[in-house]
Amino acid sequence: MNGKQQLAEQLSQSASMTALISMIVSLICIALAWWALQSLKLDLIIRHPKGPQGRLLHLFLAIIVGQLVAGFLLSYISWSQML
Repeated sequence: MNGKQQLAEQLSQSASMTALISMIVSLICIALAWWALQSLKLDLIIRHPKGPQGRLLHLFLAIIVGQLVAGFLLSYISWSQML
């Protein structure tokens, strides 16, 4: 292999590793958000929090909160690598 091919392969592996880490961090943060939202009393806001619509709303809230936290963590990691 010449130098350009090796560089392209290294960049591809680096991008793949970054994507994998981002996916794992996002899924962990969503799972933690789901766990944390279990203590939220949705019955004060929703008529049937144990029904399918209540569960779906709970899932959407977990995804939103988890993605916000994951975005912060990934940005923080990126910023610390720039130092």
